[in-house]
Amino acid sequence: MTQTVAKITTPAQVEEFLAQYDDFLFDCDGVLWSGNHLLPSVVETLEFLRSRGKRLIFVTNNSTKSRKAYTSKFAKFGITVSKDEIFGSAYSSAIYLSQVLKFPKDKKVLIVGEAGMEEELAEVGIQTVGGTDPSLRKVEASDEDLANLAYDPTIGAVLCGLDFHITYLKMANALVQIQNPSTLFLATNIDSTFPTHGKLLPGAGTIVGTLVTSSGRTPVSLGKPSGAMMDSIKAKFKFDAERACMVGDRLNTDIAFGRAGGLGTLLVLTGVTKESELEGEPPVVPAYVIDKLGSLYEYLH
Repeated sequence: MTQTVAKITTPAQVEEFLAQYDDFLFDCDGVLWSGNHLLPSVVETLEFLRSRGKRLIFVTNNSTKSRKAYTSKFAKFGITVSKDEIFGSAYSSAIYLSQVLKFPKDKKVLIVGEAGMEEELAEVGIQTVGGTDPSLRKVEASDEDLANLAYDPTIGAVLCGLDFHITYLKMANALVQIQNPSTLFLATNIDSTFPTHGKLLPGAGTIVGTLVTSSGRTPVSLGKPSGAMMDSIKAKFKFDAERACMVGDRLNTDIAFGRAGGLGTLLVLTGVTKESELEGEPPVVPAYVIDKLGSLYEYLH
């Protein structure tokens, strides 16, 4: 293992680690749970951190659920969180459009993605088209469907994320819009894979990549590890980066995100990245590594 990584394996190391940080940013899948399975001692660890006066922020690249829907998922696992503690890539996109870009009220956003994206944009007053529209979920696009596709000047941006109902018609419609250079091209995230149920499945990046290849354009990414997402989080929560720690299971998103933002980093080994990947010269190195998040609680109790 690279010498610059400290592995936490004792109560003293846990105390030393916790003393450095006031705010903890957590990835969700692979850190708190795996698919529909809660990981060991997670509830106890989060409650313990709160009892120590730590602020918890949950940061996810999964754009399929809104913050409101995520609170329901947390509740099913027995984890109490407020909507304001959750910062997903769908919400990040809504903040970027409404507050950073001051997206015009008379324009719409074409969504390639799920209901979570529609809900978050609606909450900040942005009109959307596409998304869960049944007419775009046709598995087979007819010649007439393709002939009817046309550039829509009322669409000011295309926002692409993970879409479990992706179709050729959706992709074609999005491409027609972003071929106009005045139409913004945004992505909730560009993750290559989507870890769920113990498997790695195609992520939002595979859908975004299709549009990149066909359009020749590169989108602004609004999920980890983008600086745009970190800027939005810092603006909302106003924490001292040196006293904050990003906890995640992926080197190329979570740990890269924390490092780029000037935060401390803790890699947990319950998700995508395996300990063997830290050997040699990995492109991104965490400050700390631990077998699982729950170990922070277990080592002290």
